[in-house]
Amino acid sequence: MPIHDAKHEFLPEFQGPEVSLLAVAVGNTRTRFGMFNGKDLQDPTSLPNSDSSAIVDAIVKASESTHGAPIVIASVNAAVADQLERALTDAQGETVYRIGRDVAIPMSHTLSDASTLGQDRLLCAFGAYQRAGQACVVVDAGTAITVDFVDGEGVYHGGIIAPGLNMMLAALHEHTAALPKLVYSPPAEDLGPFGKDTRHAMLLGVRSAAQGLVRLTAERYAEHYEAYPQIVATGGDAPALFQDDPVVEHIVPDLQLIGIREACVAALTSNDEDDDPDDQ
Repeated sequence: MPIHDAKHEFLPEFQGPEVSLLAVAVGNTRTRFGMFNGKDLQDPTSLPNSDSSAIVDAIVKASESTHGAPIVIASVNAAVADQLERALTDAQGETVYRIGRDVAIPMSHTLSDASTLGQDRLLCAFGAYQRAGQACVVVDAGTAITVDFVDGEGVYHGGIIAPGLNMMLAALHEHTAALPKLVYSPPAEDLGPFGKDTRHAMLLGVRSAAQGLVRLTAERYAEHYEAYPQIVATGGDAPALFQDDPVVEHIVPDLQLIGIREACVAALTSNDEDDDPDDQ
């Protein structure tokens, strides 16, 4: 059974071979959005959730420039998403669609409890499988780091959740007497394996923790699956962590937005099949 099964029908303004829509992903700290014309994502943009008026203005402007393409919102931050939906509805006077309410994520799973699974993880997994068409490990390196597994039949098996780079750095600062408060940024040059001062030791430490986590987890998934799946990384910290990593095969910056688009395409396909007179 699909996770986040929609309660309402997918409405007709999505119809058309190119499936144009404005995809919006509301995260814990930032909202990212971009326009799809077919599979092509145009001008993806991120804004902090603390500046809600800027998010609304930018999405309204993007929608107007694309002749009122439907807006589809996914969220792991319900309060921000609800506020955004109200503001966009007032500004646009049109329906704003929500993943999970209006659009299902049609992905089977083996979870014992899917009720608390975040839409971001499932959309990334769905988007990765729809584009790859094979078993894959999906790494999302953002506020938290998640590593999830989808098998060759497109079944989602879950995964792990760990602190992201800046969460680890914040914990080091907050739970020690002398370690400084840092925001992660890649060193300007390769400093080798040894941190020669406290700052670099901390940066190397959290980077190594994240990279080691992904490698160990991927190895465990491969052992369980008895084959080595493709590894795909997304999220704001993915380039800093995996740009030159031989284990990670693809870095896809906007996998969650791709997942939103693929869920909409799947919903249209399902509606077309339901309406086929040959099936009546």
